[in-house]
Amino acid sequence: MRSNQLSYPAICVFAGAKVAISFETTKFFPEIILICTEKVVILHAINAIRLTKLMEMRKQRLEIEYPLETRSSGIVWSLISTDHGLGRWIADSVTEEDGHVFFTWGQPWAEHHTMEAMIEEREPNSHIRFRWVEDEDPDAFWEMRIGSSELTGLLCLYVTDYAWAEDLDDLRSLWDGNMERLHQSSGL
Repeated sequence: MRSNQLSYPAICVFAGAKVAISFETTKFFPEIILICTEKVVILHAINAIRLTKLMEMRKQRLEIEYPLETRSSGIVWSLISTDHGLGRWIADSVTEEDGHVFFTWGQPWAEHHTMEAMIEEREPNSHIRFRWVEDEDPDAFWEMRIGSSELTGLLCLYVTDYAWAEDLDDLRSLWDGNMERLHQSSGL
């Protein structure tokens, strides 16, 4: 068999392209091999489907900036990095054990939901990054970063989180609600 022949069924798309793309199977990410041809893009059917599913499995990044009514990073840091501080505004109950943080919504003796996150980065008075243990997207995390506004000199909380494309508006609403609880519980 010549190197420019395919050994698997292929999908041909006539899109005026000058190269054919062939995917050799690797664990998740195919290795791309370019084969010169005219006006044909050839994808191995099986690997094209895997690549499509892989692209669909990626969550979208959401970045939000919330101004805070304080100049004290120590106060903000205690609210975003300790189980007591997080329990005031993120969840009904938060506990930390050896870098694992358990967030519980509802009461433990009644109907409730608990999620576990690992702390990936913690830079005092700067930022904290979590990764949900059950999240299958290797790029997804959520982070809270303390920064200051150049205009007001007050602090801002910069939130980075990930969600499926159709859930981004709901995630933004969730963070808006969290920030409203933070404001009510601390005045920030």
